[in-house]
Amino acid sequence: MLLHLSVKDFVIVDRVELEFSPGFTVLTGETGAGKSILIDALALVLGDRGEASMVRAGSERAELAAQFDISQLPPLQAWLNANDLANEDGECLLRRVVDSNGRSRAFINGHAATLQQLREAGEWLVDIHGQHAHQSLLRAAAQRALLDGYGGLIEVQRQVADAYRAWQELKQQREAGESNAMALAQEREDLEWRVKELAGLNFSADEWQELLNEHARLSNAVSLIDGARYGVEILSENDVSLISQLAALLSKLNQLREYDSSLKETIELLEPAEIQLQEAAHSLNHYVQKLDLDPERLNDCEQRLNAIHTAARKYRVAPEQLPELLAAANARLASLIETADPEALVRKEQAAKSCFDALAKKLSTGRKQAAKKLSQKVSATLQQLAMAGGVFDVALNPVVDGASFGYENVDFLVAAHAGMAPKPLAKVASGGELSRISLAIQVATIDVAAVPTLIFDEVDVGIGGGVAEIVGGLLKDLGAQHQVLCITHLPQVAAQGHQHLQVSKQTQNGTTLSHIETLNKKARVEEIARMLGGVEITDKTRAHAAEMLARN
Repeated sequence: MLLHLSVKDFVIVDRVELEFSPGFTVLTGETGAGKSILIDALALVLGDRGEASMVRAGSERAELAAQFDISQLPPLQAWLNANDLANEDGECLLRRVVDSNGRSRAFINGHAATLQQLREAGEWLVDIHGQHAHQSLLRAAAQRALLDGYGGLIEVQRQVADAYRAWQELKQQREAGESNAMALAQEREDLEWRVKELAGLNFSADEWQELLNEHARLSNAVSLIDGARYGVEILSENDVSLISQLAALLSKLNQLREYDSSLKETIELLEPAEIQLQEAAHSLNHYVQKLDLDPERLNDCEQRLNAIHTAARKYRVAPEQLPELLAAANARLASLIETADPEALVRKEQAAKSCFDALAKKLSTGRKQAAKKLSQKVSATLQQLAMAGGVFDVALNPVVDGASFGYENVDFLVAAHAGMAPKPLAKVASGGELSRISLAIQVATIDVAAVPTLIFDEVDVGIGGGVAEIVGGLLKDLGAQHQVLCITHLPQVAAQGHQHLQVSKQTQNGTTLSHIETLNKKARVEEIARMLGGVEITDKTRAHAAEMLARN
C-alpha cells in the first residue's frame, strides 16, 4: 500500500508531501490544474523514462520518493532480499532523482538501483489503469496469470511449468545423443580411463594434508631428534641445566625471605616456572623416544606424493582437487551411459511428455471454465459503465507444441460497443474505455488481484449521471480490499471517496505552481459543490454536495 509520496521541483510542483490512507482516494481539480502530475510522478518513481523537461524551470533537479507498506507482499520481500535491497521495517522506499541535464538516478531503500529494478519492484506495488505504461493488464503474461488466479489454477500452472521443463531436458538429452553419437562415445571412453586411473589412485583431500605433514616430519627426522635432545640437555641433563639453576635460585631466595618478606611475590612467580620447565623436559624426552628414523616409510611417502603430483599435472589441477575431478568424471560418465541407451531415453522422454500432457489438459479444462465465467462477469459490468452492448471475451489460442504455461495463450478481447468485432485489450484506442474495461476486470477479479494499489485515470471520460454513480460505487467496492486512487471530474465519483485530494494551480511571482492538498469535510463540500455548479456556487449547490457526501 502507498503510504507517502514526496515530490520536489517536478514539472510545475515546487514541493508536495502527501500521506495516503487505505480505501478509495479521489483526486479532483479544475481542468488544467495538473491532476495528472500525481500519476506522472508515481510512474517516474516506478521506472518510467525521465527527461530534463520534467525538472521545474529554474531548479537543478527533480526529486521524487514513494514509500510503501510491503508487509503483506512476501514475494516482493523475497525479491528485495535476493537483490540486497531490503530493509527490516516491512516498508519499501522507491526514490528517483532527475537532474536538469536529463541524468537520472534511482534508489530502493537507500541503495542505488537500476530502472529495470524499479520497474520490477513497481509491478508488485502499483497498477496504473489508463494511457500509461504500467498497466499490467496489457501484458499477455499478466492476463494469463489473472485468469489462472481467478480460476484457482496457480498450483496446476506451476506443476505444468515443472513438467514442461523436465520434458524439455530429456528431449534435449535424447537429441544430443542422436546427433553426437560418435563424439559422445569417444568422450565416454576417455572418461572411463580417467575414472579408472583416479579411482585407482584412491586419493582423498584429507589424505593430502596428512601426507604432507608426515613427509615433512620424516624428511627432517634427524634435525628434529637433534633439536629435541638439545632441549632435554639444556633443561635438565647438564651440570648447569635451567631446572637445576632455577632450583638453586629458589632455595637461595627462600632463605633470604626470612630477612625480607617482600621476596615472597618473586618466589611465587618463579615456582610455577620450575614446574613448567620440568614438564617441558619430560615432554621433549618422551618426544625423542617416539621419534625415530624410518627411511623406508619416507620412501613410501615420496612415491605416494610423486604419484599424486603426476596425476595432478596430467589433468592440470591442484593435487587437492583430484577427488572433485573424479566425482565430476563419474557424474558425466553416468549421464553418457544413460545417453548411450537411446531406447531408454525415448521412454523417459515419452513418460515426461505424457505427464506434461495430463497436467496441461487439466489446466486447459480449468481455463475454459474460468474464461467463460470471467467473460460473462466482465461483460455484465461493462453494460453498467456506459458501454451498452460491450462484450468482453477471454480467448484461448492454441499453442500446438505446448509451452511452459500450457497448451494455450490467453488473450483478453473486447468490443466496446454493440456490432464491433472484439479486439485485443492492448489495441483499444480510447483511454477512457480502456480504464473502464480495466475497472470492470478488476471488480470481477477482486479476490485474486495481487497488486495492492490501483490507480485509475480517465475512468469517467464520456459518462455522467447514474453511470457515474455506478463507477464511483465500483471504485468504492474495490477500495474495500485494495488501495484505490482515481482522478475524476465527476462529483458522483468524488463524493464516494474515503479520502479526497484537490489539485489547484497558483501563480507566485509570475511562476505557475501546482498545489495538492488533502481536504477536510468542509473543504470537500466546497469542492463537490464546485464540481456540481457553474461559475457561482450557491447555498443550494452546497446543500446538494453535502447530501451526496452524506449518502456515502
